Amino acid sequence: MKITFLGTSREPLVCLEALPYLYIVANAALKTLLLGERSGIRNWPVRDNHYSPKGNQMIFYQEERIAMFIDGANLYAAARALGFDIDYKRLLDLFASKGRLVRAFYYTALVEDQEYSPIRPLVDWLDYNGYTMVTKPTKEFTDASGRRKIKGNMDIELAIDVMEMAEHVDHILLFSGDGDFRRLVDAVQRKGVRVSVISTVRSQPPMVADELRRQADNFIELQDLSPSIARVHQHRDPPSNDPHSNLYETA
Repeated sequence: MKITFLGTSREPLVCLEALPYLYIVANAALKTLLLGERSGIRNWPVRDNHYSPKGNQMIFYQEERIAMFIDGANLYAAARALGFDIDYKRLLDLFASKGRLVRAFYYTALVEDQEYSPIRPLVDWLDYNGYTMVTKPTKEFTDASGRRKIKGNMDIELAIDVMEMAEHVDHILLFSGDGDFRRLVDAVQRKGVRVSVISTVRSQPPMVADELRRQADNFIELQDLSPSIARVHQHRDPPSNDPHSNLYETA
């Protein structure tokens, strides 16, 4: 390739004879970008049309290993605040289609001294339909004003499972807005694992803590997922025996 120097600055200028070569190089680079895997680039990202208010995209890679960690009470409260119920089969199918789904964990506390627990049918269904259930008995106590409270915090169980699974997955989906998980997300990211947080900022008040949202690699707005994961019958009044309300309030 011929290089011509012009002027006193001795800056090299590519002469016209070099333009065909530059065209060949640029055309090859464009083909590499367009052809992706066939040009030697593996695991080209799959971009969806779900955006968070900050513009983050829901990005998955074709061969990445995925694990879902669902804070049951937190996700339930977020969905109800947005006015829809979650179809957990559709939820599982949605993310199973994004990569290699290794495990889907669901965490909830159970009131075991009741003759009938309103959450038991959901727990049994999830257990038989692809979810790994992690449960523990709730604790009952009386607060300073004499009101009966039920506590069922599953944060420790979820954190332990996330740290153990981090060695076996590439991408963790955390269905919670709890700011206590920020340090957990940071620790997993330092192991080379991507973390996406699924919650909402569109409820009043927002269900996701700002520090958790900032720490995550991606924030996925729950409301944007509703067309893909909502139950068919919507806009009904919340049941009087809300299976998660007490647990979420006191967890």
